[in-house]
Amino acid sequence: MKKQLTLTLIVIVSIGAVYAMAKFIKMDTFPFAWALNFLLMGCVGFFSDAQQSDFNSPYFDEKKWERGGEIYEYLGVNVFRRLLVLVGWEKLTRKALPIGNDTASLSKLYVQTKKSEQNHIIIFIIVLGFNVYVALKFGFTKSVWLLVLNVLLHLYPILLQRYNRPRIKRILRLSERRNSCDNRDPI
Repeated sequence: MKKQLTLTLIVIVSIGAVYAMAKFIKMDTFPFAWALNFLLMGCVGFFSDAQQSDFNSPYFDEKKWERGGEIYEYLGVNVFRRLLVLVGWEKLTRKALPIGNDTASLSKLYVQTKKSEQNHIIIFIIVLGFNVYVALKFGFTKSVWLLVLNVLLHLYPILLQRYNRPRIKRILRLSERRNSCDNRDPI
């Protein structure tokens, strides 16, 4: 009951914050697009932390058409990865979530990719709704900032999580296998 109350309160506060921001910043401007994305990142982050999901949905499993990640490479995910390194984002995230070569660290990283993907999907959908509204009310050119930031801040991170997760899963399996071999009793 407490969890549901917390989640409901986060949603209500988030809606109120977005509404207040829409009242004080013109919706067809870059500052609104920028602020909306980062406000939603904070709100959705709080929501997913309070949700404490185990992320066992089959949605997060690799699909046949994703095997090898070629589709993501074609869509430029490696360029986006280099951009993240260039702007320092990779260094920042490694401080917050260091990658060790132990199974627990890899397992935490694997779950984090699911959590991050879920958060970006939620934000992508919300911002897309604002994008459509602004395009219809003010014209497409006034909604371009919402579209560009939505693609850069949410669509590409979703693609990156889907690209990285199978690789992390393979490394995690190897680590688990190595640990099980190390823990066997010698005969």
